[in-house]
Amino acid sequence: MNLQSVARFMEKVRGNKVKFNPDRIVMSGGATGAHETLAFCLADPGEAFLVPTPYYPGYDRDLRWRTGIQLFPVVCESSNEFKITRETLEDAYEKAQEANIKVKGLILNNPSNPLGTVLDKTTLRDAMSFICEKNIHLICDEIYSATVFDEPGFISIAEIAEESSVSKHRDLIHIVYSLSKDLGFPGFRVGIIYSYNDAVVNCARKMSSFGLVSTQTQHLIASMLSDDIFVEKFLDESAKRLAERHRVFTRGLAKVGIKSLGGNAGLFCWMDLKRLLKEPTFEAEMELWHLIIDEVKLNVSPGASFRCSEPGWFRVCFANMDDETMRIALQRIHKFVIQKTGLDQPMTRKQYKRSELEISLSFRRLDEFIMTPRMLSSPHSHMTSPLVRART
Repeated sequence: MNLQSVARFMEKVRGNKVKFNPDRIVMSGGATGAHETLAFCLADPGEAFLVPTPYYPGYDRDLRWRTGIQLFPVVCESSNEFKITRETLEDAYEKAQEANIKVKGLILNNPSNPLGTVLDKTTLRDAMSFICEKNIHLICDEIYSATVFDEPGFISIAEIAEESSVSKHRDLIHIVYSLSKDLGFPGFRVGIIYSYNDAVVNCARKMSSFGLVSTQTQHLIASMLSDDIFVEKFLDESAKRLAERHRVFTRGLAKVGIKSLGGNAGLFCWMDLKRLLKEPTFEAEMELWHLIIDEVKLNVSPGASFRCSEPGWFRVCFANMDDETMRIALQRIHKFVIQKTGLDQPMTRKQYKRSELEISLSFRRLDEFIMTPRMLSSPHSHMTSPLVRART
């Protein structure tokens, strides 16, 4: 495969602010294979990587199942919008040491799944300073790089790696990338490892034999990525559609008082359903989740599955349903919240008539809000990745 085309695409996604050396690229069978390969290269069984919470549940499989390594949580909280701080990193590192667990690295997911947020330059520099001081590795999962649809823009760890203060520690930095999210290619299994460490590149290249990207797929991808006009138009249109879908969906949630974390990237939003819990426990969160799945017929993911430290948060995907499905999903959410917040209690005839009218008008406004000309479905509608599905 022409790794030059892959390198140029990675540069384009990152605003052409950095350069990537094709000789440092190793192809893998999806980001899953890339993560596992790096885990094998960097740690021995029983050793650990720090991971800020909430984090993608697949890490438990990708990084641990066959390697025997551990994931140690860096607990982030809603009071700070789940931001990563130097204090939380230090606290997690100290707790791992107290438990006699050797920490070999830190894993950052930027943009974040499930939060839909990006890491700013200060946070990235703090993380870099932390790993340099501890002499541990930094794996940056950047598979959602091109899904950033609003400010602040995406900053790759590669930008930090090029700063002079980091140069002597550059061999501690490793990037995992994939075409699954940014180009909507999940079934093609095209993963990418980019490492500044020669030994890791050599080891990963040998291990790539166990998870190769097919020759046919490599040829197709190289041909597609070399079409600069197509790539630029695709990325621009994708960002516009994601921004519009996020705007409509989060406003639809807000109409019934559902708050969500202010995100600007990804294919999902992180919504707060704490007020719908019977009590502030993870048992109550699971009970609510089953209710949403079984009765409301909507596919959402509970925060506990992402190792969130606080009950009541849920990830909901918005990028792979057509507009009619989203309208139905929001209607079901709307009706469910109304019932859960008291309108399902016995009412007088006068109260019932007034409530019925309010709900009818509310749904009508919701329909008008969603079914605008800009949101009408198109046979070429680009909506990527796993999604909220309104189940019938």
